[in-house]
Amino acid sequence: MNVTDAVRARISIRAFKSDPVPGELVKEIIELAHLAPSGGNLQPWRVYALAGEPLADLKARVRANPMGDPPEYDVYPPNLWDPFRTRRFQNGEDLYATISIPREDKPARLRQLAKNGELFGAPVGLFFCLDRKLGPPQWSDVGMYMQNLMLLAAERGLSTCAQEYWARYPKLLAEVLGFPDDHMIFSGMALGYADEGHPINTLRSQRDPFEAYAEMRGF
Repeated sequence: MNVTDAVRARISIRAFKSDPVPGELVKEIIELAHLAPSGGNLQPWRVYALAGEPLADLKARVRANPMGDPPEYDVYPPNLWDPFRTRRFQNGEDLYATISIPREDKPARLRQLAKNGELFGAPVGLFFCLDRKLGPPQWSDVGMYMQNLMLLAAERGLSTCAQEYWARYPKLLAEVLGFPDDHMIFSGMALGYADEGHPINTLRSQRDPFEAYAEMRGF
């Protein structure tokens, strides 16, 4: 699989098989993703991979604390405006339509949201941290690292779902992962083999046309 194929193949998977992923394979993609660029070569990312009993323990503790902790940052700006609000709304509607949950069925939507805490059944959970004193440029560096990892996973027949949902659990993750006091959770990621027969994995998020987000001059 070339890079173009990996970009096209990568989607956010929200239903995984329970099949385990070999530890050496997880280590391989974590290490290769480390070739991502970062301003000044700061390499701000810190990565934790959980599977087996440690992951099961984390999931149990999330179930015991469904409301989470006060997050260290807002995943979305307050009072989101257009076109961002419309894009987010449409993506949510499209997602719930794949599993036949109408907008008025709030309990069912909350149950689906809670599956984030189960990493959608994935056998591996990845968690990305960085020093909280770093700024937005380093946050973007961590994003580039994560994108490398997701494309490497796609190349190897694995699937992923990046989850800023985990920003809701800064205290719990600090305790479970034991990362330094000066670090904070940035995002989690589910990793495993997609349950290709599950209807939720038929979702293909809409993308705006080229003209909506790009301009070319002088060509």
